Amino acid sequence: MLALYNSVSTPGSKEAVMRTKRIIGLAVAVALILTSSLAFAGWKGYRGSGGWGMGSQYQRMYSPATAETLTGTVESVDKTTPMKGMSYGIHIMLKTDKESIPVHLGPGWYIERLDTKIEKGDSVEVKGSRVTFAGKPAIIASEVKKGDSTLVLRDNAGIPAWSGWRR
Repeated sequence: MLALYNSVSTPGSKEAVMRTKRIIGLAVAVALILTSSLAFAGWKGYRGSGGWGMGSQYQRMYSPATAETLTGTVESVDKTTPMKGMSYGIHIMLKTDKESIPVHLGPGWYIERLDTKIEKGDSVEVKGSRVTFAGKPAIIASEVKKGDSTLVLRDNAGIPAWSGWRR
């Protein structure tokens, strides 16, 4: 019984202080691990351009060789996700003298922040590349003129205006 009594540390002794410090240190470490694991669990990764960047399969569809100019009336303005894994984009349905054709403008996060808004009923002139998208003809726009305003969406080589310095 005397040996058992001697192994138990008394409050305020060196052993008790060390044990308390270890317990507090362990509790802090566990709290940090739990906090950081919760933070990483909610992180979905860097989204960047939402799939609208220069190297994407969608951007490679634009070809200056198939560029043309169309004039018509906007039948509708819609949000669409062109390809799996991309953020939504804005496209219009353009009614010309010859056809109604979808015109892809660009990513929603870019188009929605522009000063000039394209709306149903607007008369517009669209310059862009004619492509086959999901088995149907479409235009990937490089420029849209509405009245005196011009939305420049791509340069002559097809590089998107939203790509900024990442050329």
